[in-house]
Amino acid sequence: MPKITFLPHVELCPEGLVVEAQTGESILDVALRNGIEIEHACEKSCACTTCHVIVREGFDSLEEPSMAEEDQLDKAWGLELDSRLSCQAFVGEEDLIVEIPRYTINHARENH
Repeated sequence: MPKITFLPHVELCPEGLVVEAQTGESILDVALRNGIEIEHACEKSCACTTCHVIVREGFDSLEEPSMAEEDQLDKAWGLELDSRLSCQAFVGEEDLIVEIPRYTINHARENH
């Protein structure tokens, strides 16, 4: 069973966390199941960038992003070559190391 190491994030998991994941489960679902409240303003429909993560290790074990995901990622704060939307990145057979960016763009929240 693959493991995901979530690197420390000041607000969401200050100590970092290592958890088990099911193959085929999204990184977002693994995070949420383990108490890491990554934002997901579009309710996992690939329509925003609030669940943006950077896959520091194991990136190549993930399926290729869809065109819709790539279009959304172009709008993400702090985009890197190993960036993914955690709602669209499904765990393969390899362990992952995931960084949650410090900031996210949430237009719904910013307009209030």
